[in-house]
Amino acid sequence: MADHVYPPSKPKEATVVKPTPPPTNKPQLYNPNLNRHPYRPNPNIYHRNCRRSYFCVCCFWSILIIILLLLLATITGCILYLLYRPHRPTFSITALKISQFNLTTTSDDTTRLTSNLNLTLSTKNPNKKVVFYYDPITITCLSEETQIANGSFTNSLVSNPNNITIIRSSLYSSSLLLETTIVNQIKSDLKKKKSGLPLKILLDTEARVKIESIRTKKVGIRIECEGIHSLIPNGSGGKSKNSSTSVTATVSDAKCKVDLRIKIWKWTFSS
Repeated sequence: MADHVYPPSKPKEATVVKPTPPPTNKPQLYNPNLNRHPYRPNPNIYHRNCRRSYFCVCCFWSILIIILLLLLATITGCILYLLYRPHRPTFSITALKISQFNLTTTSDDTTRLTSNLNLTLSTKNPNKKVVFYYDPITITCLSEETQIANGSFTNSLVSNPNNITIIRSSLYSSSLLLETTIVNQIKSDLKKKKSGLPLKILLDTEARVKIESIRTKKVGIRIECEGIHSLIPNGSGGKSKNSSTSVTATVSDAKCKVDLRIKIWKWTFSS
């Protein structure tokens, strides 16, 4: 048998091991989450939010209730107005008499006033089904915006529908100190024989209204009457002696205006 001749095998190549390069220093990015503490809910914030939410809900319902009450009052007022057509009462000065008006000047150049006036006025209720109830009335007489006498009507008053009520009261002042400018103005007005002293009457009271079985709360009213002129009795004006005669004021041009005076806390509003 012939022997097989095998070719020689290739020598093995040496494995070259490449050296590993040194690690490069890469820049590290800042991550804020790594230094942050783990989240823990604050119970105080939770309770604070609850209180704030409760306060907001209370405010919302309070405002809503106030709006509904105002709307209901407006609707009720409109219905009553359409059904009964209420009108304000009217006032008028019937008579004013001055029985004493003495200006006394003392040695220290101070002037004092002593006066006595009798006032008669009437009030009319023009409504058919509305009744007015008045508290006692405070009455003030002014001249040039200066008080010269005051008084009151101490009885309560009921003004029935379509009715005229007469009110009588006495006004007076005793040794009322007046400023020099006011005294000079009064003396200047008294020299005008045709017009005389301009007077104004103020009436302040509280009233409530009754419509059928409905009664309102008391509300303040002020009646202001202007256009009154008067002379003074003979022997008055600078002399201290009294006069037995009285002078009737001119009230034909007098006009009275009725204003509501609504008081809210410290403020008073007129309408």
